[in-house]
Order: sequence, then C-alpha cells, then structure tokens
Amino acid sequence: MKRMGRASTKPELLIRRELHRRGLRFRINHPALPGRPDIVFTRARLAVFVDGCFWHRCPQHGVMPKNNREWWEAKLQRNVERDREKDTALSALGWQVRHFWEHEDPAAVASEIDQTWRQLLTTPKPDSRSTQDV
Repeated sequence: MKRMGRASTKPELLIRRELHRRGLRFRINHPALPGRPDIVFTRARLAVFVDGCFWHRCPQHGVMPKNNREWWEAKLQRNVERDREKDTALSALGWQVRHFWEHEDPAAVASEIDQTWRQLLTTPKPDSRSTQDV
C-alpha cells in the first residue's frame, strides 16, 4: 500500500484540467491544511477532495474484499472517519469542503466547483466590527 499513489490520480487530473480550462487557478495538495486537500482555492477558502470509490467506501461502487474482510472493514472505516475529522478541522478554520467521487463526470464536478468558488468570492464576509457595535 505504500506504493499507492497519493496525489494526481487520473480523476484528479481530469478535473484539474477542466478547472484550468475554465480559467480557475488553484493549488494542489496544500501541505498546510488538514488532510492535504487535492485542490485548494486559497482566496475563496475552498478545499476539494476527489475520493476513490474503494478507499473511501463509495455507496455505489465501493466493494469489500473477500479475503481478510475484518481487516479491510476496519481499514476502510478508519479512512471514512479520517475524512470526517479533516472536514471538521477545515470547517473550524473557516474553509468550505467539497468531496467528489472518482467516478463522477469531470465536467460536472468542475461546474459545481466553479459555481461554489464564484459564490464564495461574491458572498460578503461577516464583519467582526458590526457585532461589537451593537
């Protein structure tokens, strides 16, 4: 398992290529953020994860191996728990988190990311001074 690629999977590359084609610029695998999100829009504070169906237990395509089933059950369940932990940590830091499955259409995923990115950039941020003046 140590030889498994951690970043730049084919689904990630297809989504990144589509986002770049649309003019969006981003960082990849940002090391300073919990969970090292696959795609990061720092100004909008948007973290995107492209989850593999097997490793993150996709309800449509996740398959449980027949050999050593108990070990795999615990391993994959811990992956899902870790996903929720990093989502919570990112949210606590003020980041929006989006997850997509590797089997989703890259163009549709890019459209959703683009829409979320634009919405986050145009939504006014709460002004900390306004709550103090009341």
